[in-house]
Amino acid sequence: MNGKTSLILSLISKIHAQSASFLKSELQARGLPEMVSSHGNILFQLSKNEKLSMKELADAIHRDKSTVTALVSKLQEQGYVEKVPSDEDSRVVFVRLTEQGKKYTVDTQAISSLLNEKCLAGFTEKDKDALYSLLSRISTNFAG
Repeated sequence: MNGKTSLILSLISKIHAQSASFLKSELQARGLPEMVSSHGNILFQLSKNEKLSMKELADAIHRDKSTVTALVSKLQEQGYVEKVPSDEDSRVVFVRLTEQGKKYTVDTQAISSLLNEKCLAGFTEKDKDALYSLLSRISTNFAG
């Protein structure tokens, strides 16, 4: 490995920290509470679907069901989501956004767009496709 390639994971980590700092700053500027990325991911998934079961959420955000249950409980305490029992199966609980959750996701979608613009400024579509392909390969390597 040459000098640059040995720093790839370090660079990915640095970008992650910079993007987290950007998100924190943008949330504060809008008077929105900071959330861990998994909370944001749950809200994002729910913004694309009317409701999801705990299992569907766990699959969508790549976390185990017990972790998702704890994350959803925190979001419910904060008023962003509500749990709804299934009409067909009493063992299934669905999660959906409250009005407060819907407003939060509208605001965070705008922030996400700003983050994407910042990250990909100066990139051509070909550059973006290549970057996505390479990062996907790294992810696949870890998925085994």
